[in-house]
Amino acid sequence: MSSNFSNTVVMTLCYESISGSCPRQVRPFSIRFPMYMFMVIAIIVTVLGNLLVIISIAHFKQLHTSTNYLLLSLAVCDLLLGGFIMPCSAIRSVEGCWYLGDFFCKIHTSTDIMLSTASVFHLSFISIDRYFAVCDPLRYRTKITPVVILIMIIISWVVPGVISFGMIFLGLNLKGIEDFYYGHCAGGCIVFLSEASVSSILTLFVPGLIMLGIYLKVYLVARKQAKSIHDVTQQFHTATGMSRQRERKAAKTLGIVMGVFLICWTPFIVCNSIDPFINYSAPPMLLDALVWFGYLNSAFNPIVYAFFYNWFRKALRIIMLGQIFKRDSSLSILFAD
Repeated sequence: MSSNFSNTVVMTLCYESISGSCPRQVRPFSIRFPMYMFMVIAIIVTVLGNLLVIISIAHFKQLHTSTNYLLLSLAVCDLLLGGFIMPCSAIRSVEGCWYLGDFFCKIHTSTDIMLSTASVFHLSFISIDRYFAVCDPLRYRTKITPVVILIMIIISWVVPGVISFGMIFLGLNLKGIEDFYYGHCAGGCIVFLSEASVSSILTLFVPGLIMLGIYLKVYLVARKQAKSIHDVTQQFHTATGMSRQRERKAAKTLGIVMGVFLICWTPFIVCNSIDPFINYSAPPMLLDALVWFGYLNSAFNPIVYAFFYNWFRKALRIIMLGQIFKRDSSLSILFAD
C-alpha cells in the first residue's frame, strides 16, 4: 500500500510483507541519478587515490620511513572504507532501505566505526612521530624505531576493532534503550547510541584534542628552527638544513591531513552524540548527509598528498607512465636526501 504526498515522491515500505517495516521514500530518477553519480565518483576517487598511495610507499624504497609506514596503514584504512563501506552506504542512502539483513548491518556498522576510529589512532601516532622528528631530532631514531612503528600500527587496528565490534555485537550502544531499539521499524540499519554510550564514543576522539596540542607545539618549534636555519644558510647551505626543512614540511602537511579529518567528521560526531538527548529526533537525511561528508575525508587525503608532497607527484608520474614495471624502478630517487 502506498500514497502520493507530492508530485515527485512516493512513500512505500522497505518490506511490504513485514509488519513494522520502515517507510521508504521513493525518489524520482532525476534525483537518484545525480546522487549515485556523486557517490560513485567519491568511491572511485577514494579507492584509486589510496591505492596509489599504497603502491607508492610499498614500491619505492626511498619512501620506506616510519612516517610513511603509518601513512600506508592509514591509506589501507581509507581504501577499505571506500571499497567495502561506502558502496553499501550508497545503496542505503539512495534507495532509503537496508536490504542486506540485520547481521550484515552489524558487520557494516562495526567496520564503519572501526575504520573511522582507526584513522584517529593513525593520525595520533603520526603526530607523535612528527613531534620527535621536529622537536627532538637527535633522539628521533632511537625513540621511533621500526618496532615502535609496528606497535603503533597494531594498536591503531586492534583497539578500534575490539571497541567497535564489541560495542555493536554485545549491544553496549543500546544500554537503556533496548525497548526503543527493538520497537524500531525494520529495514533501516541506523546506528543508535544510548546516552550512556555517547561518552564512550566521544572518548575515542579525544586523541583529536591531543593531536591539536602536539601540532601546536610542533608548529612553534618549527618556526623557531626555521628562523635559526635561515640565519645559518645565509652563510652556507647544509644537508642538515635541507633535512630539517623537509621534516617541518611533512609536519605541516600531516597537520593539514589532521585538520581535514576533524572538519569532515566533527559535524557527524556532534550531531550523533546529541541525538540521544533529543529523543532521536535528528532528521535521518541530515545524519546521512553528515556521514557522507565524513566519508569524503578518505578521498581528500591522497589529494592533500598530491598537492603538498613532491615525492607523491613523482611517484604518481612513474606509476601512470608504466615506468614502475622497469627494472630497479623501486630505487628511483623521489627527493634529495
